[in-house]
Amino acid sequence: MKFGGSSLESASAIQQAASIVERQLSRNPVVVVSAMGDTTDRLLDAARSAARGNSYAAGQHLESLRRLHRTETRGLLGPRAEPFLRECIAPMFREFETLLVELSEGRQLTPEIEDQALSYGERISSLIVAEAFRHSGIHAAQVDARKLVVTDDQFTHAAPMHWDTYARLRRTVALVAKDRVVVMGGFIGSTAGGVTTTLGRGGSDLTASLVGAGISADEIQIWTDVDGMLTCDPRVLAGGCRIREISYGEAEEMARCGAKVLCPSSIAPALRQRIPIVIRNARRPDVEGTRVVSRTQTPPGIAKCVTSKSGMALVHLRVKGPGLLSSITDGLADLFASARVSIDMIQAHEKGISFAVESWPGLSAVLRKVDESVEIAVEEERAALWLVGDGIGQAEATLPRAARALQVTDVRLISQGSSPLSLGFVVPEPDLRAAVEALDREFFASPDADVFAAPQPAPSRIPQRSYGGCQIPPGVRRQAAPAR
Repeated sequence: MKFGGSSLESASAIQQAASIVERQLSRNPVVVVSAMGDTTDRLLDAARSAARGNSYAAGQHLESLRRLHRTETRGLLGPRAEPFLRECIAPMFREFETLLVELSEGRQLTPEIEDQALSYGERISSLIVAEAFRHSGIHAAQVDARKLVVTDDQFTHAAPMHWDTYARLRRTVALVAKDRVVVMGGFIGSTAGGVTTTLGRGGSDLTASLVGAGISADEIQIWTDVDGMLTCDPRVLAGGCRIREISYGEAEEMARCGAKVLCPSSIAPALRQRIPIVIRNARRPDVEGTRVVSRTQTPPGIAKCVTSKSGMALVHLRVKGPGLLSSITDGLADLFASARVSIDMIQAHEKGISFAVESWPGLSAVLRKVDESVEIAVEEERAALWLVGDGIGQAEATLPRAARALQVTDVRLISQGSSPLSLGFVVPEPDLRAAVEALDREFFASPDADVFAAPQPAPSRIPQRSYGGCQIPPGVRRQAAPAR
């Protein structure tokens, strides 16, 4: 059972998590927790401020974090909070404060030191959650995830060493979980030599998947702040339906195409052992959520959702000599890979290719390295959107329906056939909401009750950083979604 930061952001949220766990004690749950709320961002801000020599700003971030954890712990534990804070939490903050002082005095903020700083979020939250569980009458034990999750030394985005990790999990967690609820932090691990690492974006989901695989769990539950995987992002368009069940492949494709509920890398350990992943809402635990399984009962060709990404650029390459196209595209792929930027969509045409890529400051520099014989045109402020579903890219009726629906906008690129799981389009960024609404109206106006659950009233608050459906990068203009 993995609980994200928004599901642990306050005393009441942690109490809710405890009640969810208590309902499933008969299943011997293991609990993986993220840092509370936006703690990870604040830890990083503090470390970077200190490294810039701004000890005042670093101190402000530190005190804000101390206050948050102190206040919520007191709300959880009442009179029992003070000795726990003094003996367990205060030493953690003293360690972090010492690190900030060292950074402000000239120590370099290397990726290794950054991982050390960020690890305090999950280390502290796992202590607090375990103590809150015990206070609620749950027999719980906190375990330091760094002693269990073995990784390489790619600091800030370390890769887990699966079999070493599984061996440690079997020797410890699988045994302890027989009579206690194990609570451990997600996102963090350590090298074989014991140096602290972090797993990068989606790291807590990956931890949950690793733990599930390591102990041969019946199910991996991802508790977040949405009801499951939705047919569209509620920040782009309200009123999307919940998908009852999707395949691992569909989930990976949704994540690749912008959905943020589940990180692609988190699926792999569960996929290998065919362990179902269930995405559920910690604020509405009675909602069944979305099940991610190896194979669904749904026939191919059914659109499951619309995903999207803003902040894209559309690049057109016109090649004078057809024989050059292959070498040029291979070279570009290598350049983008070295910059860790993926090409999201490609369309070949008679005299060249067009492709969609994330717009970033280094794009012009990369394109200047292309052979001078190639004519290049770039369209900025574009958005990419996809219909995702098993077999959707090869279903004959899908493209005509989608093209008819998207007459409301100027479609700049269509990508069909590159994946049997998706059909992609590029549109002007200001038209994103209209395009999503048009596809939603065309494909989800009369949803199949066996595939989709009707939308339910939304919770009173959706945190800024979490949503299902699609990814809108920070800083990109968002358009409010009116009630439908």
